[in-house]
Amino acid sequence: MRAEPLGDELVVLEPLCVEHAEEMAAVLADGELYAFTGGEPPTPGRLRRRYEAQVRGRSADGGQWWLNWVVRCRADGAAAGYVQATVDHEGSELAWVIGLRHQGRGFARASAGLVVAWLREQGVGRVIAHVHPEHATSGAVARGIGLAPTQVVVDGEVRWESR
Repeated sequence: MRAEPLGDELVVLEPLCVEHAEEMAAVLADGELYAFTGGEPPTPGRLRRRYEAQVRGRSADGGQWWLNWVVRCRADGAAAGYVQATVDHEGSELAWVIGLRHQGRGFARASAGLVVAWLREQGVGRVIAHVHPEHATSGAVARGIGLAPTQVVVDGEVRWESR
C-alpha cells in the first residue's frame, strides 16, 4: 500500500517526499500548533530526517504501512499542512495538522475525509484518531469524517473510532 495523490475542489493531497521538508517546516513553525499535542516546531533538518524515515512507507518489521500526504490549497497550491495514516492488520490510525494561517477553511476535514474514503477503497475497515479532549476543532473534524469518541484515553487524548 502506498499513498496516492488525492484531491477535491478544496485540497490536493500530495504524497510526502523528503524535498517537502523546507516548505513544511515553515507551515509547522508556529508554536501554537503544539498547544494540545506538545512538542515544538521542527527545524528543516529534523523534518528532513523524519521524512527520510516516513517515505520508506513501511515499518522495519513490515507490520505497518506509513502513508503521509502534504495538504495543499487547490486555489493557490500553497502547502497548508499534512495528513497521515498508519495502517496495520487492525485498521488505521489517522492524524492531521493544518498550519495556523490555513485553519478555519475546511482543509482538515476535507483532507482527513479524502484519506478515510481512500482507505475504505483499499479495504481498511477500522479508522481511529486520538484527539485532546479540549481541542474542539479536531473533535469536530473527527466527527465530520464519521468517527465517534470512545471512553478510551491514551496519553491524555480521547480515542475516536469509526462507527
